[in-house]
Amino acid sequence: MNTRVKRLILPLGGVAAAGLIGATLTVPAQAAGDTASDPLATSGIAAKNVVAYWLGQKAANLVNASPYETQVVAKHISTGGPSADSKPGTVPAIGDEKKSGGTSKNVNLPRTTGKVFFRGADGRPHWCTATSVQSHYRNLVATAGHCVYDTKSNKATLDRWVFIPGYYQGKAPWGIYVGKQAFTHYDFDVYEDGDRDYAFVTVYNGLKAGHGSNLRDTAEWNWKQVDKATYDKYDRHIRAAKGGKYYILKFVDAGRLGDNVGGQGLAYNQKLGKSVYVFGYPSGSHPDGNHAFTGQTLKWSYGKTFAAKAPSVKAEELVGVKSSFTGEGSSGSAWLLSYKNSRRLGYLNGVTSGVSDTDGNKRIDTSVSPYFDGELYGVYKAAAGVWSGSIA
Repeated sequence: MNTRVKRLILPLGGVAAAGLIGATLTVPAQAAGDTASDPLATSGIAAKNVVAYWLGQKAANLVNASPYETQVVAKHISTGGPSADSKPGTVPAIGDEKKSGGTSKNVNLPRTTGKVFFRGADGRPHWCTATSVQSHYRNLVATAGHCVYDTKSNKATLDRWVFIPGYYQGKAPWGIYVGKQAFTHYDFDVYEDGDRDYAFVTVYNGLKAGHGSNLRDTAEWNWKQVDKATYDKYDRHIRAAKGGKYYILKFVDAGRLGDNVGGQGLAYNQKLGKSVYVFGYPSGSHPDGNHAFTGQTLKWSYGKTFAAKAPSVKAEELVGVKSSFTGEGSSGSAWLLSYKNSRRLGYLNGVTSGVSDTDGNKRIDTSVSPYFDGELYGVYKAAAGVWSGSIA
């Protein structure tokens, strides 16, 4: 058992890093080989109170959350770079056992991608991008490591972590999924190694409150009467006392994440030079001030991978792809290899850990990801067999 020591502050191309993330948990990480894990919401009551933070006051925290910044100084390199540590491997996507043909001129966006929300050290809500991936219990989310662990302060995991697939302007079409346990590489967990900036998070079954997917329409939420002791356990946002009677919100179990939106496969130890689609929620401006993306809708880019590095974040063996995605909100964007447009499924082969202006023209032109090797597969495997269950 090793106590985490936080030391690195991510640079933003010479600007201060976006270390807005905060945390409340200070327990030591539990490590098994290259894998470290930490708890997020450890009980049903805790998980419901997390949801309450995001749904209270007509989902004000969700609507007002700001994107997490991830601009780094990265370079395209022609020698060195990442290399496979074992044979190439893949894990099939949920429901993708049967092969399907056909192509389309349009890119059908995956249902698996959404936003992860958390409360930062500044006490304010923030978000990154994440995606659902294959797992035994269909309950696993992949994102950037710095969207789970606080790399600025000497804290541990992010506070009030939830995943909302398909999130759009206060709507959660498939429910809200509270993080239960986070898994990352030991070197990122302890040393903030930028080559290991990835994380897998198990989530509880989704929750819905009332009818429909509009989280701001609190008038339709269902309430149930409870005793005073039960009432006192819940966050003030999901309880109401009227006329001497006590009520709490009646949450509806939305089911398992993978059953609702599917889950991407996983590919590791792949050769560079393969084409990938990048799906994410970029927001904010290019360095020249051009406001390119709003962060409100899922976007995509496409390109071939190449070797890259970003020494300022201890990252010497990264993978890069040409992309105009700006830094705000792009963290955790899914890099999908062999993406099947008709089924909206492929193999997760990267997660955006940063973006960069590599030619100095003040326009973001590159996204970077850790290289998915056998050690990443080990972290994934440790997370993919962990049960979470329902909290409704």
